[in-house]
Amino acid sequence: MKVVLKDLRKTYEGGKVVAVDDVSLEIRDGEFFSFLGPSGCGKTTTLRLIAGFEYPDKGSIFIGDEEVTFKKPYERNTAMVFQNYALWPHMTVYENIAYGLKIRKVREEEQRKRIREVLELVKLTGLENRYPTQLSGGQQQRVALARALVVQPKVLLLDEPLSNLDAKVRIEVREEIKRIQRELKITTIYVTHDQEEAMSISDRIAVMNQGRIAQIGTPEELYFSPRELFVASFFGKPNILDGIYLGEGKAEIQGGVEMGITPAAGQKELERGDKLKIVIRPEHIYIRGRLLQIRSGSSAEGSS
Repeated sequence: MKVVLKDLRKTYEGGKVVAVDDVSLEIRDGEFFSFLGPSGCGKTTTLRLIAGFEYPDKGSIFIGDEEVTFKKPYERNTAMVFQNYALWPHMTVYENIAYGLKIRKVREEEQRKRIREVLELVKLTGLENRYPTQLSGGQQQRVALARALVVQPKVLLLDEPLSNLDAKVRIEVREEIKRIQRELKITTIYVTHDQEEAMSISDRIAVMNQGRIAQIGTPEELYFSPRELFVASFFGKPNILDGIYLGEGKAEIQGGVEMGITPAAGQKELERGDKLKIVIRPEHIYIRGRLLQIRSGSSAEGSS
């Protein structure tokens, strides 16, 4: 089920705070798509607009061929996994997972069948009678994921689902989420501020900054072909140097050193004398004898 956003805008405080600023994109059927960016960039607000927990000031949201811009969350056939799990502490694992099915008045026999299948899918079989307080953080997150999947949504939404887990468990659970997504072939929209997390599990990523989409691409495209300095500096630990364009694919950096450059994707045509920001990834630098060399692959963005 594809998801299409057209010219979405969302403001708060009477329009003074712009959270989402004219966002348009298409998420493909069965794709694992992530919104990535620093705190306050608008990624969670965009997810909440898709879920129906917020309504836009303008713009449209389509799930499949149906416009759902102002429909209630339960009318969109989506399911959300929250950052804080949002499990009922007085309910067992089984009862938490069954909650959405009961609201939808699914027959008892069908409930048991679906819950049994989803428990096996998230590897929680045998823990259905435990309470959330008797589970580890990773297990609680799996319960939240199972509760979302058991209602058989067309689109799965995840809002920083791993941020409360320690590093080792975070890696294990994210691998499980990707495995389940591939197995079910469900369209999945994931929000995170963790670059490594997004790069490891996403088919494509939308990098957001100040309510706008800076760039959309595969992890490889964003890392090796950033279209602006914000995107280049957001991934990894690049070296960023000031330079002057000399023409013919060459630039001069501090100390009068000349080097070859490759313009960033979408860069306007450079002219001699243009000021540049030259981005060099650590893996493009190697030492041969006493000579420091830079492999081809460094990119430059004009600032004039």
